[in-house]
Amino acid sequence: MSNPSDATSPFLSPEQKRSAREAKREAVLRAAVQMFNERGFHQTSLDDVAARLGISKPTIYHYLGNKDQVLLECVTIGLGQLIKAAEQGRAAPGNGADRLMAYLVRYAEINMDDFGRCVIRTAEEALAPESRTRFRELKRRIDSDMRELIAAGMDDGSLARGDVKLTAFALAGALNWPARWHEPSGESSPLELARGLVGILGHGLLPR
Repeated sequence: MSNPSDATSPFLSPEQKRSAREAKREAVLRAAVQMFNERGFHQTSLDDVAARLGISKPTIYHYLGNKDQVLLECVTIGLGQLIKAAEQGRAAPGNGADRLMAYLVRYAEINMDDFGRCVIRTAEEALAPESRTRFRELKRRIDSDMRELIAAGMDDGSLARGDVKLTAFALAGALNWPARWHEPSGESSPLELARGLVGILGHGLLPR
């Protein structure tokens, strides 16, 4: 005779419920960020996002809240990926230049993915005032991380001395732009493009 305790319960455990909820939330965010990138924030409604997923708009409110909160969550994910990339860059082997280049490759790669692309394509004015403040704080953190890695390379002599702020603006400007022109269906992967761009920026155009 089988032991009832051996039977598999038809009810989800608390951990399974949390996992299922998070998976649904991520699906909503991914659909939303892709539509924001394709159509623009103002041209995309939560009804559009719900229709793409085959769910109701109240379901989106249940998992994420209103449209401003959805956008803030999307850009926060992208900025969080960039912050993590800086942490990984600082921990990478080699000298300051090696660590900066490792970070820049990941930086460019993130900006060609959905959430990083949303960061670049989102104007501050698209967010509500309270969300705008958080957006600016995180963007300042990204700028600070890049300057810190540049300065470390200049300090150890692996990078030429120069204006740290101007160097950061030049690098960010060049590596933010693929968020607007990169086509995911193109022949080159984001990683291949990122390495190519960083190679040009790191070595310059003049022959050695």
